[in-house]
Amino acid sequence: MATGTEPQQNSGGVRTRTRAAITAPHLRTDRWWLAPAVTAAGLLAFVVYSTWRAFANTHYYAAPYVSPFYSPCLAENCRTMGAGPNADLFGAWWAISPAIIILIFPLGFRLTCYYYRKAYYRAFWASPPACAVAEPHRKYTGETRFPLILQNLHRYFFYAALLVAAVLTYDTVLAFRDPHYRWGHMGLGTLVFLANIVLIWAYTLSCHSCRHIVGGKLKHFSKHPVRYRTWQFIGKLNARHMQLAWASLLSVALADFYVYLVASGVFDDPRFF
Repeated sequence: MATGTEPQQNSGGVRTRTRAAITAPHLRTDRWWLAPAVTAAGLLAFVVYSTWRAFANTHYYAAPYVSPFYSPCLAENCRTMGAGPNADLFGAWWAISPAIIILIFPLGFRLTCYYYRKAYYRAFWASPPACAVAEPHRKYTGETRFPLILQNLHRYFFYAALLVAAVLTYDTVLAFRDPHYRWGHMGLGTLVFLANIVLIWAYTLSCHSCRHIVGGKLKHFSKHPVRYRTWQFIGKLNARHMQLAWASLLSVALADFYVYLVASGVFDDPRFF
């Protein structure tokens, strides 16, 4: 007598001979597709915007502000920035936008981030699209083969992200100048840069790799009280890793867009003092 649980003949994906013979793609009745759809829209919007800004090669500096997409500026064709992060390491042969040089590091850090993996795996690759919803792929190899095996580079991108965050901190300090490079001034852009660097550091330090580096190999927390307290602090940040990932993504785009508006002459940077 048929029970409805006879093994299926399809040999791929979740519909194997050892699984229950449920013909429906899933049994969920809620709007499970909404979360991956919103995630895909948000990530796609950032990709489109950042690609445009990275290749624009213009309107990325308005003294004393430099776009985080172009900092540090490592090509000779960078605009001269007063005491800014100029380092002509690539010489004159690099003809395209200098942002392409530096963006690979924060991009690599975010692409290999544990949260962003979950986000774009579900949103774009449907692996899986949501809990209790079967993915459409016939087999799963995880992160053991190319290209997903490159996700194991996350820790090394974390070290690079620390250097980038340090440079952006320097840029934020320089934001306490006026357009003539005089110190002791603050504009609206200064507040934008301050908010951005706080979120950048919070997201970077909330990284799972950071938490493991700080206290992952300790066998006796009592013998390392400073590292233990640091590990606890990083753990609290790590609990908000998803929120910090989105907030810092938005803040870095906002900081770049603010510089673009000022540099392109849309409005002058309001000065508080």
